[in-house]
Amino acid sequence: MKKQRRKHTAAFKARVALEAIKGLKTMSEIAAEFEIHPVMVSNWKKEMLEHLPELFESKNTKKEKDTEKNKEQLHSKVGQLTMEVDFLEKKCRQLGIPVKGRNS
Repeated sequence: MKKQRRKHTAAFKARVALEAIKGLKTMSEIAAEFEIHPVMVSNWKKEMLEHLPELFESKNTKKEKDTEKNKEQLHSKVGQLTMEVDFLEKKCRQLGIPVKGRNS
């Protein structure tokens, strides 16, 4: 019977990575203390160091990214709706139904 993998919480990973960043203990010592593989310690340390700059990123920058993403979604939706309206106008003209509200 296979042993089920342990799932570690984000808080646990952060605690382990912080210990590794402090550098007071070796990776092997930290791994033994937390009962995990030394490779996991180094991976979590690397990941934490890569994402630390995001923590100090200004809130305006995050809002700008969200605004830009929202703007792209809206442009996409406008394009889709324009195509649908054009299709329906064409079908209405084919069926002889008068089309109002847009320049034809």
